Amino acid sequence: MKQSLQLKIGQQLTMTPQLQQAIRLLQLSSMELTQEIQEALDNNPLLEVEEEFEGEPGAEIEANAKANNDIEVDPSEVDSADAMANKDMPDDLPTDSTWDDTWSAGSSTSSGSGSGAGMASDDDYIYQGETSESLQDYLIWQMRLSRFSPTDQYIAEVIIDAIDDAGYLTQSLDTVLAAVLQQHPEVEDDEVAVVLKRIQNFDPIGVGARDVGECLLLQLNHWPDDTPWLAETRIVLQEHIDLLGNRDYRTLARKTKLKEDQLREVMQLIHLLQPRPGDTFMPSEADYVIPDVSVRKNNGRWLVELNPDALPKLRVNEQYAALAQKSRNPEDSQYIRHHTQEARWFIRSIESRNETLLKVANCIVQRQQAFFEYGEEAMKPMVLNDVAESIEMHESTISRVTTQKFMHTPRGIFELKYFFSSHVSTEDGGECSSTAIRALIRKLVAAESTAKPLSDSKIAELMADQGIQVARRTIAKYREALNIPPSNQRKSLL
Repeated sequence: MKQSLQLKIGQQLTMTPQLQQAIRLLQLSSMELTQEIQEALDNNPLLEVEEEFEGEPGAEIEANAKANNDIEVDPSEVDSADAMANKDMPDDLPTDSTWDDTWSAGSSTSSGSGSGAGMASDDDYIYQGETSESLQDYLIWQMRLSRFSPTDQYIAEVIIDAIDDAGYLTQSLDTVLAAVLQQHPEVEDDEVAVVLKRIQNFDPIGVGARDVGECLLLQLNHWPDDTPWLAETRIVLQEHIDLLGNRDYRTLARKTKLKEDQLREVMQLIHLLQPRPGDTFMPSEADYVIPDVSVRKNNGRWLVELNPDALPKLRVNEQYAALAQKSRNPEDSQYIRHHTQEARWFIRSIESRNETLLKVANCIVQRQQAFFEYGEEAMKPMVLNDVAESIEMHESTISRVTTQKFMHTPRGIFELKYFFSSHVSTEDGGECSSTAIRALIRKLVAAESTAKPLSDSKIAELMADQGIQVARRTIAKYREALNIPPSNQRKSLL
């Protein structure tokens, strides 16, 4: 076969490094982008954070005074900013002295002697951090404060290790005994039971129980004997815990021979107990979210703004960039030009990310104005393609920009993906958002009678009366997604 050269003309889409960087920054959350910016600042000397106030000491005071015409600047106050750097500093420092020997935090305090009220210890300014311990650590601490023999202490450690975060003993006494016998063959089963009894009196009360009934009874044992309905409550927990769990109040009233009002008093006492004692001890960890955009209403219009506190303002250090023209070393000039170009690309990628985020947020607010006015029940159905067609972008871009991005609104902070939901047809030919249906289910359940809760079929009928045709299975799916138990478990006498 004869070889030959051929010339062809074609088009090919190539992702440049700049485009790849812009796409990667687009899908990062605010926290991840902050870390990315910090890494870029550490690696690129031409990139810097734009400071709000720059120049000589005292410039911030002058700028604040110019912004407020009612304040006159005292020259001595401005000069004091210049003098702060030289306050109490000697002209000549000893050669063997250190900075801490000459200048310390105490030199900025008010003058005076002694340890009066105006003086504070150095330890007061040191952040000691937070201390968090598990439930097991808390029980071990109590065990060490109690009088246990070395053998009983070992048994207690084995038992505490088998207690979960809710406060329940997850292993049987036989299993605990088998673990103890490996180190102490002389231990008997009754000794393990005695140690467990002592642990069950630790704080929180009810810890170490093997089931819910035992946990609640342990808590009742610490109530005064003259507590009303205490004896009846013990009988219910000891003999009829299954009926109580199934909420079969009619059979429970018949077997306990209690009237409805009396059974209601017993239920009120049971509701004062804690079925998960470990939850009262374990601290809850707060999740912090930095909103990317904020929404507010001004003169009847909903406005979207970028959160200025979410990200620092970046710029290129022009003084360093100018050194590329003055440097006589070609390698230094190339180094400066390369990092200058990278800094500008990085800044442009962040600006592009912010512009895209603002476009998407504006489109969401325009389409979901009813939500901001009236709440979840007025949410309209919307998918990614609706926003993509509106702002002329691809769906993948919309998916990236709405992931882990949050919007601060008068109704709370929501992830941008929260405003996207599927639709359900209505009788009049319209559409209803699945988010609005879930909100309506939550509203109907909140207003139902606890003595006769609404079934899924009844909820579907009530929605049909409002023109929303939803199948019973769909109601059950949404109800489970909202963590709402079925009607037989929502029944209550209280």
